[in-house]
Amino acid sequence: MPYDRIDAQILKIVQKNNRLTSGMIGELAGLSATACQRRLNRLRSEGIIEADVSVVSTKAIGRPVQMLVLVSLERERLEVIDNFKKAIKSSAEVVSGFYVTGDADFVLYITTRSMEEYEQFTRRFFYDKPDIKGFKTIVIMDRAKAGFAIPIEIPPEA
Repeated sequence: MPYDRIDAQILKIVQKNNRLTSGMIGELAGLSATACQRRLNRLRSEGIIEADVSVVSTKAIGRPVQMLVLVSLERERLEVIDNFKKAIKSSAEVVSGFYVTGDADFVLYITTRSMEEYEQFTRRFFYDKPDIKGFKTIVIMDRAKAGFAIPIEIPPEA
C-alpha cells in the first residue's frame, strides 16, 4: 500500500499549508513530531510528495499576462515529443506543461510581463521549431483558483 490513513491525513494537511512544522502536522495527524517527520521523508522519497511549493501571485511579481496555449505537433514521433518536453522544461515562461489527448498535443500555462513579450516568446518558441504544426492561445482574464491540491482518498483500514 503506497500510503495509509495517517499518511492521507498528513497529505491533506501539507497540501493546505506546507509551512507547518513537523510538530504541528504531527499534532493535527495524531503523531509525534519525529514520527511525522519520518512519514514525510518516506512520502517524499517514494515520490508521493513530488515537491513543496508556494503559489506566487503573477500580478505581484510583474507577470500579469497569463495564457493557456494549445500546441499541435507536425508529427507524433517519440523524438519530437521528447524534444518538445525538454523545451518546455527549459523555458522560464512555461509554468506548467501537459502532454494531452484530443485536438492538441500539449497544453501550456504561460506567464509574461506583456503581450509584446508573449509575441517574442512565440517567435522563438513556436515559429522557430519545424515540428510545431500550430498553436492556439487562450488569454486568461482572471485566475479564479490557483493551487496544486488534489483530493486525497483515505484508504480503508486493514
